[in-house]
Amino acid sequence: MKLTIPKSDLLKAIQVVVNVVGPRTTLPVLNNMLLKAEKNTVSFTTTNMDLTISCKLETKVEKTGVTTIPAKRMFGIVRELPEQDVDLVVDDKHRCLITCGNSFFALNGQSDEEFPIPTGGAKGVVFRMDQKLLKEMLGRTSYAASSDEARPILNGVLMSFKGSKLTVVATDGRRLALAEHELEFPKEAERDVPVPSRAVDELLRVLQDEGEVRITVHEKQVMFEFSEMTLWSKLLEGTYPNYRQVIPGACENRAVLEREAFYAALRRVALVSGDGGIEEPLSTKLTFTKNKLVISSSKVDVGEARETLAVKYGGRDMTTAFNPRFLIDPLKVLTSDEVYLELTDETSPAVLKADVPFLYVIMPIRVG
Repeated sequence: MKLTIPKSDLLKAIQVVVNVVGPRTTLPVLNNMLLKAEKNTVSFTTTNMDLTISCKLETKVEKTGVTTIPAKRMFGIVRELPEQDVDLVVDDKHRCLITCGNSFFALNGQSDEEFPIPTGGAKGVVFRMDQKLLKEMLGRTSYAASSDEARPILNGVLMSFKGSKLTVVATDGRRLALAEHELEFPKEAERDVPVPSRAVDELLRVLQDEGEVRITVHEKQVMFEFSEMTLWSKLLEGTYPNYRQVIPGACENRAVLEREAFYAALRRVALVSGDGGIEEPLSTKLTFTKNKLVISSSKVDVGEARETLAVKYGGRDMTTAFNPRFLIDPLKVLTSDEVYLELTDETSPAVLKADVPFLYVIMPIRVG
C-alpha cells in the first residue's frame, strides 16, 4: 500500500473513528484501525464488536492494499505532525511507514484477516432523513436514557418508525424525553429500533448539519450512512415498555417560563442541593403562585438558596419538588425562548413542553 494524504484530512478521518477503540479488549486486533486503500479512496474503520464506524476519503493512492494499525498510537502521531502531506507506505509484513516533512515513524501493524466487519445479512428496511433533524431529535432525548444494566432495553433510545412519523424516546423510569417528526415511509416498514447509548453518543458527535442520513435496519443491527461515514450498531435486545401510558393528559395548571432564566436559576439554586447520592438525592422545590415561581433548596450542613422568577401562571398555588438535574438536562438542549411546565398536583408527574414536537415527563420527589 502506498498513498499520500494531507495531514488535516488524515487527522479528521482518524478522529471520527478512534473513539470506538476501547481501553481494554481480549482481542488485540480490536485495538487497531482497519486501513483500506482502493482506487483514489482510503477508508478508516474501527470496531468494538458492538459498534463499528468507518470514514472514507478521496486521496492520491499509488498502490492499493489493506492492513490494520494501532489506532490510538496512529492518532497520537498524526496529531503532532506538521501541516503537510503525509505519505503512508505499508509493506507486505504490515509495517506502516509514516513520512511528513522531516518526521518519520514506523508502526507495526497486523493482517486484516481477524478484523471483524459487520454484515447485515438479509436486505434491511431503509429510512432516509436529514442529518440535522436526526441530530436534533437524538440531542433532545438521549440524556434521559438509563445507565442501569438491570434493564438493558432502556440503555439507549428507541427510534420508532410508525404512523408516518419518527418518534425518538428515552427513559430511565424517573423521567422520559420524547421527540417526534413526520417522516415518509411505507406502512410495511413500520418498526421499533432500540439503539444503544454508545451508538447515539457517536452519532451526536459525527452527524453534520447538512446532507441526508440513510438508516438501514436489520433484525439485530442498524446502519447509518452519511457524509462518507458509516456507523453500524447492534440493537438492544428486548421489548421497549409502553411509554405512551406514562404521559399525563392535559392539565389546567400550566406555567409559561423563559427558558434561559429558568435554566440559570435552577443551576444556581442546585449548588446547595446535595451531592445527588442514593442516600441523599438532589431536590429543588418549585413553588407556584399567580404569575410567580419561587425556586428553593436547602441542606442542613450547607445552607439554602432561593430565586424568584416572574412567570405566566394562573393555576392553583402549588409546591412540588424535583431532581434539579432532571430539569436542567432538557433546558440545556432546547433552543426555544419559552418552555411550558404542566402540573396536575404535588405528587403527579409534570410535563415540560416547548414550541417543537417535544415533551418531557418528570417524576416529582417526595419531601417532608
